[in-house]
Order: sequence, then structure tokens, then C-alpha cells
Amino acid sequence: MDRSREPAAHSALTDASAQTADKDKPHMATARDRIAGFAAGLASGATKLFVGHPFDTVKIRCQIEGGHGRFKGPLDCLVSTVRQEGLRALYKGASIPLIGWAVMDAVQLGSLSNYRLHLQGNDKSHKLSHFEHGLAGLGAGWTVALVATPVEIIKMRLQMQYAMGTERKYRGPIDVARYLTKRYGAFGVWHGLPATMSQRSFFFFLWGSYDVYSEWLRSLRCSSSFPYIANSGSSSALENRPLPEKLINFLAGGMAANTFWTFCYPVDVVKNRYMTQGDDQPIPFRRMFKHVYRLEGLSGFFRGFLPSFIRSFPTNASAIFVWESTVRLIKNDSKH
Repeated sequence: MDRSREPAAHSALTDASAQTADKDKPHMATARDRIAGFAAGLASGATKLFVGHPFDTVKIRCQIEGGHGRFKGPLDCLVSTVRQEGLRALYKGASIPLIGWAVMDAVQLGSLSNYRLHLQGNDKSHKLSHFEHGLAGLGAGWTVALVATPVEIIKMRLQMQYAMGTERKYRGPIDVARYLTKRYGAFGVWHGLPATMSQRSFFFFLWGSYDVYSEWLRSLRCSSSFPYIANSGSSSALENRPLPEKLINFLAGGMAANTFWTFCYPVDVVKNRYMTQGDDQPIPFRRMFKHVYRLEGLSGFFRGFLPSFIRSFPTNASAIFVWESTVRLIKNDSKH
């Protein structure tokens, strides 16, 4: 027997054992893992504002004024707004979301990352189920509602202000905050928190479906013919090459956002009506569902749905793409 080969064989065996041990060893989360989601969320929030705010203005105006005959539909709302108030009107109320959306996404996505780590037992190698991803999304939704409520109530009250010059009720975000505090007390800017938490509960579907879509897209392969995507193992698949991870983030983010809005839109309509109604004799949040149905029927719950649905794909696809890419950059990971 050739004894000279024994050290090499022993070394190979040792290396293989070490690799197996490393594979089985838990990948414990570090401080960088815990803060990466918060930092990347700032970039995501800025992306949402730039891409989505004009759509959001049209959506809000259609939701709240559509049933009163002011606009015939989303396109009429867009044209009327630009014609009468100029292009800048599409960014009405944008100053507070510029800061607010960045902070909101930092809180939402940072807490989402930490809820995921908590469900993983702090072991990044542990794969969560679709349901667990949904639970992390639910927790993130309730957490961010604390930040989102002041941002949204100020933003919407400015967006719903049609008067110009001295006839305006609010001169800006600070004026709205001052009015709400005077009207509802020290926590006036959190007027509507339960409504916001109800709407943000649907983040369960956003992040649960994001994991479903991501897993499905990773099972596909690049194809040489239209639509250039094929099932794994297909004869048209190009060298069994998977889709780029960044493309998966973008597409899954857009589809998950469409899923989220499909489920939550009626609640979003009621929330926005509740938070922007007159303050003299406000209708409670629960009764607002009946109020909308009595005035407009089922169609009232879907006012402005089209611009919201269209807006949700590019806005959230871009935001999630930026978030995932920034997280990878911060953590120096090829994938997380």
C-alpha cells in the first residue's frame, strides 16, 4: 500500500469534514444584520416618494372626492389637477413624506428584518415559511403604523386642500400638526392610529406573497425565446441559468404590492375617509364602513383603485429593489 497518499487523503477528509461542519453551523446574526434593514430603508423611502407621490395624490383625491362628482375618474383627476393647479400640485404634501417615507421605510424594513431574525432564532441559515414571512410583515406593519399615522394624516389633509392663497386652511405641514394638536390634544397627530394599524395589518399579505413570488421566480430559468423565461429543466432554458437576483427582487416586489392593494384597498379607502373628514361631528372608524356603503354602495370602496394598482407595481418594485440591493451592499452579501 502506498503510504505517501495517506496524508493527502487524510487532509482531504479533514477539509470535507470542516466544510460540512461550516455548512451545519448556525449563521448567527450580527449587529450589522440588525441595522442594515433600517439604513437601507431610508433609500427605499426616498425612491417611493420620487416614483409614487403623483400617483398617490390622484388616488387620494379620487378616493375622497370621487363620489361627490368632482372627477369622472383617475385620468380626469390627473388632467384637472395639472390644468388648474400645475404639475407641482401632483407633489402637494410631499415635503412631509420626503422625510416621513424615508423614516417609515427605515422603521418598516428595519423592524421586518429584525422580526425575521427573531423568528429564525437569530440563525440566518434557518429558512422561514411563507406564513412566518407574513407574520414578520404583520409585526412590521403594526410597528410602522406609529410613524405612518402622523405622516399620512398631515399629507392627506394637504393633498385635499383645493383652495389657493389666503383661502387655504393650512399653510403647510406644521400648520396641520398645530391644528390637530389643538383639536385632539397632545396626541392629535396620531388621530386615526387604530385605522392605520388595521390597514397595515395587510402587510401580512405583502411580505408573505413576496416570499412566495420570490421562490417561484427563483425556480425559473432564462430562455432563448420570448418571453425569455422558462421552467427549470425546459429545453429552451439557457444553460440552466437562473434569473438575476435583482430582477427577482424587482418583479416579486411589484407583484407582492399588487397583491397587498387588492386585499387591503377597501380598508384603505375607509381609513383615508375617516382621517380626512370634517372635525365637527366625525364618524367613528367602524361606522365609516357603513357610511361609505350607504352613500356609494360597493363601488365606493374601490374609488381610485386603478391609479393605486398601477402605481403600486413600479413604486414598490423600485423601492424593494433598492432596499434589497442596499442591504446586500451594507452586509457585503451576494444574497440575503
